[in-house]
Amino acid sequence: MISVTAVLGAATMYTRYLILQKLNSAYNLMWPYANFISLIIGLIGCLGMWLVAAFQETSVLIVHEAAALVTFCFGVLYILSQSIISYKSCPQWNKKLICHIRMAISVVSFIAIFPMIICALKVGSLKPRWQPSDQGYSNHLTSAICEWIVAFGFVTFFLTFIRDFQGANVTISTEILDDYGDY
Repeated sequence: MISVTAVLGAATMYTRYLILQKLNSAYNLMWPYANFISLIIGLIGCLGMWLVAAFQETSVLIVHEAAALVTFCFGVLYILSQSIISYKSCPQWNKKLICHIRMAISVVSFIAIFPMIICALKVGSLKPRWQPSDQGYSNHLTSAICEWIVAFGFVTFFLTFIRDFQGANVTISTEILDDYGDY
């Protein structure tokens, strides 16, 4: 399921990229490469998510944890960059309220990344089941809560794109070349 989510996330990011590219060509809202760099950052986060799905905790722990770190860090960088881009596209495309909501989600996610990483490093070992009496339980709990805050931040942030996507029509066009079958 996580791998499907990674693909859907990448598709959403690419759709957002196409919409912003079209807007930027019409209104010159931002530095042209800002949108592309944001897309690459987001796609790296999606690749990390796909690796999290491919390498489970119980099989190859180091790959799973490194991929999770990539997912969360690049995901937060993506939503931060998209929040800034949202402000740049205001008022032509976004209302200030949606820009503020996106930035609030981004800031909360950015803040939650630090205790998530620090507490996870303090825990060190991976236990299948934690008990409140276990040493390191509070760090584990803090890291897990922050991880869920960031994950829900991503989902909520992507939900703010709904209105933007309703205002655009993205199509895939196919063209058959006349002389293709001649050889």
